[in-house]
Amino acid sequence: MRRVIVLGSTGSIGTQALEVIRANPRRFEVVGLSAATNVAAMQAQAEQFQVEFTALGAEEAEQLVRDVEADVVLNGITGSVGLGPTLAALETGRTLALANKESLIVGGDLVTAIAQPGQIVPVDSEHSAIAQALRSGDRAEVRRLVLTASGGPFRGRSRASLEHVTPAEALAHPTWDMGRVVTTNSATLVNKGLEVIEAHLLFDVAYHHIDVVVHPQSIVHSMVEFVDGSTIAQASPPDMRLPISLGLDWPNRVGGVGHPLDWTVAASWTFEPLDEDAFPAVRLAKKVGRAGGTYPAVFNAANEQAVDAFHEGRLSFLGIVELIERVVDAHDPDATSGGTITRESLAEAERWARDAADRAIAAV
Repeated sequence: MRRVIVLGSTGSIGTQALEVIRANPRRFEVVGLSAATNVAAMQAQAEQFQVEFTALGAEEAEQLVRDVEADVVLNGITGSVGLGPTLAALETGRTLALANKESLIVGGDLVTAIAQPGQIVPVDSEHSAIAQALRSGDRAEVRRLVLTASGGPFRGRSRASLEHVTPAEALAHPTWDMGRVVTTNSATLVNKGLEVIEAHLLFDVAYHHIDVVVHPQSIVHSMVEFVDGSTIAQASPPDMRLPISLGLDWPNRVGGVGHPLDWTVAASWTFEPLDEDAFPAVRLAKKVGRAGGTYPAVFNAANEQAVDAFHEGRLSFLGIVELIERVVDAHDPDATSGGTITRESLAEAERWARDAADRAIAAV
């Protein structure tokens, strides 16, 4: 029986995690829940799963992780506010099932320095796929990682045609049902850029050995290419309950969480190169990842401000990544962090980035 704390329990990842746990009552026990603001929904979950310990907001979630006995912490919080709970899970020695990619990306070396080998289990479908494929060989045998991207709602469109995209169009993702920020990030491919940084930090593979390919069917979730020319891919219908279940009980598989592919039915899978002119976010993210330090925190914070401005009609769709790049280029890490990476310096860099982004948006 694995004791599980579910952070972000009322969001997409959290609710699906509870579905997996509900279906496997002899395998998992929920011992803690947290939500950002939806108190009523969290209380209903607590009653259903007979959970005594709950938390509201990221600070309470961090304390919950430190205080409650658990084997696994599923961090499904949205945004960089998930950094504190991520650090708490690692510092207390619990397995961290990580869906909150921002905490790893923003925390960078601060997170990886305290993580024990195998302590972080990725819940993103792409990184879960890579983790599964890596079991086919030694790390020294890896030539490159290939992250797949659905291409979002604007796959195949030119940069010029994206100038007047509306928020409603950006939220019409063809495959996944996600929140506003993540869905918009998928439309701009900022999400894929963040995932490239995440892959580097999780698997210690150099950026020039991490590629992105567009795969609109979202069946192959990512691939690992080995030095002998073999490529191992993880394929399954798009269903987040599969990587969530692996995160909860890695490396063991939980039966019945998803449906397998039907190999008796004809199907075609396609793979296309990424159009970096129309979608420059991945190229920018690699630049940010190589710079390291506080740059990823600035990238992420500027994006969050830009996404809000886009949905409020204060910034164009193309303006999102343009704004992020402007803020990143203006960043002086010595001025905001003094060259050291701490929770305080990361928070200061984020504050600077949000202020810089807001000023740039106001000037549009």
